[in-house]
Amino acid sequence: MKKLSARRRHPLAALVVLLLALACTGGLYAVFAPADKAQADETAQSLAIEEGKKLYAVGCASCHGTGGQGTTDGPSLVGVGAAAVDFQVGTGRMPAQQPGAQVPRKKVIYSQAEIDQLAAYVASLGAGPAVPSEEKYGPEGADIAKGGELFRTNCAQCHNFTGKGGALTHGKYAPTLEDVDPKHIYQAMQTGPQNMPSFPDTTLSEQNKKDIIAYLNAVNGEETESPGGLSLGGLGPVTEGLFGWIFGLGACIAVAVWVAARTAKAKKS
Repeated sequence: MKKLSARRRHPLAALVVLLLALACTGGLYAVFAPADKAQADETAQSLAIEEGKKLYAVGCASCHGTGGQGTTDGPSLVGVGAAAVDFQVGTGRMPAQQPGAQVPRKKVIYSQAEIDQLAAYVASLGAGPAVPSEEKYGPEGADIAKGGELFRTNCAQCHNFTGKGGALTHGKYAPTLEDVDPKHIYQAMQTGPQNMPSFPDTTLSEQNKKDIIAYLNAVNGEETESPGGLSLGGLGPVTEGLFGWIFGLGACIAVAVWVAARTAKAKKS
């Protein structure tokens, strides 16, 4: 007992006890903390799905069915994924205002938190593309020249060379890509909304999508100026050639008429 008492009075005894306590605390945290975090994440996801289900019942079920199975007024949402919901609702296209050849972009009526909840519920109906992280559509590491080449090959036929948009058949159209959130451009390529084909990673890789978005930011940025002067809407050589023919040839005809009139007047005098 005397030896134990002497050890307790040793100057390093308190330090040893403190180190042991810290070691035990750290060990217990390492064992239990991951499980608690996973459980918390699972609980938060369940709550988001429940809230999303309520929002869906009010704003979406009348067209897409109570379980997302689809109706004559709206397609099935099973397997479309969270990215499709974030795009359609985040751009105001859904809920649709009225039926038509194409649903236009309009004012967003849901908050981002509500959109996330709707996306969580629809994603729970079936696996589909997830909402991309900012790293996937951000400008870091993007090749603008490659993006321009990919855009002209895959997108310019409908959206024109600089993403100004264009008309399609039967009242449909390719919308302008100016002032569109890069996340929504990425999601559109992922999911293929309305008349647009989808471009999964097997067709256009994540890097390809990043490059295309960087190209659109470059040609439609606020500080971007056309090196040739008037851009003519960026519609390409056909429109520019037509402009040249109409105004250039028209000017030549006007000059020719003026010269002929002057010549005739001079002969009479």
